[in-house]
Amino acid sequence: MSLPPLVSKLPDVGTSIFTVMTQLATECGAINLAQGFPDYDPPQALTEALARHARTSGHQQYAPMPGLPRLRELISQKTAQLYHVPAPNPATEVTITSGATEALYAVLAAVVRPGDEVIVLEPAYDLYGPAIRLQGGIPVYVPLPAPDFRHDWDAVAAALSPATRLIMLNSPHNPTGAVLASADLDQLAALLRNTATLVLSDEVYEHMVYDGQQHYSVLQQPELAERAFVLSSFGKTYHATGWKVGYCIAPPALTAELRRVHQFLTFSVSTPTQHALADVLGDAAHYETLSAFYQRKRDLFTELMQPTGFELLPAPGAYFQLARYAQLSAEDDYTFAQRLTREAGVAVVPVSAFYHHGRNQGLIRFCFAKREETLVAAAQRILKFCANIQ
Repeated sequence: MSLPPLVSKLPDVGTSIFTVMTQLATECGAINLAQGFPDYDPPQALTEALARHARTSGHQQYAPMPGLPRLRELISQKTAQLYHVPAPNPATEVTITSGATEALYAVLAAVVRPGDEVIVLEPAYDLYGPAIRLQGGIPVYVPLPAPDFRHDWDAVAAALSPATRLIMLNSPHNPTGAVLASADLDQLAALLRNTATLVLSDEVYEHMVYDGQQHYSVLQQPELAERAFVLSSFGKTYHATGWKVGYCIAPPALTAELRRVHQFLTFSVSTPTQHALADVLGDAAHYETLSAFYQRKRDLFTELMQPTGFELLPAPGAYFQLARYAQLSAEDDYTFAQRLTREAGVAVVPVSAFYHHGRNQGLIRFCFAKREETLVAAAQRILKFCANIQ
C-alpha cells in the first residue's frame, strides 16, 4: 500500500535566502557579503581555551541542562554591570541555548498556542514567521517604514488585540541596523501595561551600536523586563557564529517554561565550548570595544561604496548595510541580487526576503563583518560592475 502524500506544515516556505545566496556565491566564486558571518577568527584566547577544555577530563560529557553554573553566573554579572540592572538570578533566570535561534524557537514553542497572535515588525529575520506558524500561532505583521525603519507605535497599538500573546523586538535590527531608543521602550511599556502580552527581545547585536548611540536593552525597562525573554548570542559577540551558543534571560516563571521546551530540543549545549566562553567572559575589553571595531568597518565600506551609484541607508547598529540601487537598475531586488552575484562576483541578500509577502523596495543588504581586504576587493568588483551598466 502506498503512503498518502505528506502534507507540509510550511508549504509556502522554501530554502532560506541565506543558503540560496551563499550557494550561488560558491558556484560563482563570489565574495560573500550575503550571509551574516565574519571572515576572521574568534579571539585567540577563546580558541585556545576551547582546545584546552576539549582535552580536559570530564569536559566531554553533558553539561547541566540550563548551562554551566559558572557561565550563567558570569552572564548575570556582565548583565548587571553593562545595563545597570539587578543581576539576574543565574539559577532561575539565565539559560544557555544552542544559539539564539534555539532560544527563539523554544520561547515560541513554550508560550504560543494555536490561535495566539504574535506581532512581528517587518522587515524581520526570516525565522520569525515560520517558527510562529509551527506553533499554530498567527503572525501579525507591522511595517517599519523606510528609510530609517523607526517603530510606529500607533501601528503597533492598532495591531494589539486580546489574542496578542507576544510581540517580537529586534534591536539592533537585522536587516536594517535600526536601534531602539529608551523612549521607544517606555512607549511599548505603556501600550502593554494593561495586557497579558509577553515580549521576545532579540538583542544578539547588542554590542554593535555606532555614532555615539547606545543599546537600550528591554532589561532596562522594568515593566517590560518582568514580561520579557531577552536573547543574546556569543556567536555574534565573539565572531564564532558556527559555535551556536546563545542565552536567554527571563523572569523565573518564564524561564521555567522556556526550559521545559529547551530540555527536549537540545537538552544541553557543548560542554567544552561553555567552559571556554566562561574563561573569557570576565574580560570586558573585547565586547566593550566591539562598537568601535565594527564602526570602522562600516565607515570604510561607506567610503568604498561612494563612487558606485548605490545609495546607502543609515546603519546605526548591527553589521549590515542596506543600499538602494535605483540609479543602476529597475530590476526587482531578487533579480538584481542574483545579477550582482553572477556578474560582479559579490553576493548580497535581497531585502524582500525579510517580508512575508516578499515586498520589493529596491533594497539589498550587505554584511560588512569582513576583513578590510575583503571589503576593498568587494568594492572594487562592484565599482567595475557599476561602470559597465551605467
